[in-house]
Amino acid sequence: MRTPFMSSCFTRVRLRTFTLFGFLLCCALPATAQTIALSLDSCKQLAASHNRRMAMEEAAIEKAEQDFRTARTNYLPKVSALASYMHIGDEVSLLSDAQKQSLGTLGTQLTSSFSSQVANLIAAHPELAGLAGGLQAAAGNLANTGNALGSGIANALRTDTRNVTAAAILLTQPLFTGGKIRAWERITDEARRVAHERQRLTRQQVWLEVEQAYWQVVSLRHKQKLALAFRDMLAHTDSDMTKMVAEGVATKSDALSVAVKLNEAEMTVTKVEDGLTLSKMLLCRLCGLPLNTDIEPSDNPEKMPAVASADFLSRPELNQLESAWKIQKEKVKVVRSDFLPQMALMGGYAVTNPHVLNGFERQFAGTWAVGVTLKVPVWNWGEGKHKIRAARAEATMAQLKMEDAREAVELEQKQATFRVTEADRRFELAQKHMEAADENLRVAQLGHHEGVITTQNLLAAHTAWLSAHSEQIDALIDRQLSRAVLRKAKGGE
Repeated sequence: MRTPFMSSCFTRVRLRTFTLFGFLLCCALPATAQTIALSLDSCKQLAASHNRRMAMEEAAIEKAEQDFRTARTNYLPKVSALASYMHIGDEVSLLSDAQKQSLGTLGTQLTSSFSSQVANLIAAHPELAGLAGGLQAAAGNLANTGNALGSGIANALRTDTRNVTAAAILLTQPLFTGGKIRAWERITDEARRVAHERQRLTRQQVWLEVEQAYWQVVSLRHKQKLALAFRDMLAHTDSDMTKMVAEGVATKSDALSVAVKLNEAEMTVTKVEDGLTLSKMLLCRLCGLPLNTDIEPSDNPEKMPAVASADFLSRPELNQLESAWKIQKEKVKVVRSDFLPQMALMGGYAVTNPHVLNGFERQFAGTWAVGVTLKVPVWNWGEGKHKIRAARAEATMAQLKMEDAREAVELEQKQATFRVTEADRRFELAQKHMEAADENLRVAQLGHHEGVITTQNLLAAHTAWLSAHSEQIDALIDRQLSRAVLRKAKGGE
């Protein structure tokens, strides 16, 4: 008999149980996998939009485009600004120390000779002695004036160049560079082509990976249905065997054999479902979707895909190697240009402080200049010849690599073509094998029901039926994958 206290306890337990269940359900709802039906083309477009490798190739294309634009700017004049300040330890002097000292005593030097001549004149003509005082006073004044004048000239010739400030605007226009500018433009143009072809190759590789993952999901989806059908078939047989054992028309050994096969079928279903879950996660990662997204493929694997009729010479790998060969040929010209005359037009405007336009004035002043520079290599001990030969050798290596790759690609295309033919033949044989297995199973089931076929033969017919249907699924998917490989081998997308 339940007491009120016991009823109250049971009520609280139920409330707590319902509350916990509701909390767990709310936590589980956001993690519920979202089911999305996607076609193969939709998966490819998602992969192209979200794949990191594709994003890196887009950045590489942008870099190549900017490099090409940079190379074209070399045709145009470059303008640069220059500013500098220098503190020099010793002042630049236009006069020697002896010249400065001589100028400082210029008046004294001039009057010393004059005073000597006056003394000689007085000695020869004593009657002129009265003029000596005036002449000596005039000589003294002349000496002072001459010394001041000499000192002024010495000071005027000072450069005051211990602190020099300079600024200039320069313009440089290449006139002849030995073909280097044109060669770099072609190199960067071919680099753009390489970037686009590399993006195309990456897209082909990503799409092939997506296609392989997509058809793997389709294959495991079909094998899941096949495994479930096989399990249900064995479950029905196991039920019949139980009744037959009870009626005494079958042995327990027969029933045990069927039960073992049923357990194996259950394990097969579990393995297939686990494999299907992992394959969907791989496809989600390639498409940039959350890993718990339940992708439901919508394409029919029995529909034959069209194979592009592109020529194998359009393969992006070959186009990249061809561009690499052209780049190496242009690099030969770049190396050669370093040992050819270089000519450029230069012009500019410069200001300095102090300036030399009006003596060494302590103020900013400037002037313009224009001219042509020419650089002609004269002798380099064969450096240019050796470098040019090395560059030509690299170009030859690139050409041989391109030719070798063409042969390899042609062989790959033929192998892919043979694989398509083999896959079609395999599918036809698998279809016939499956039809034979279906008929064999039907006959075995009827014979076992009538008691003319043993349980072991019935189980063998079941196993053969499963193997034939599984082989048919593999052949069906292999037809799709072989055509995807052939499409890539022909350079198509």
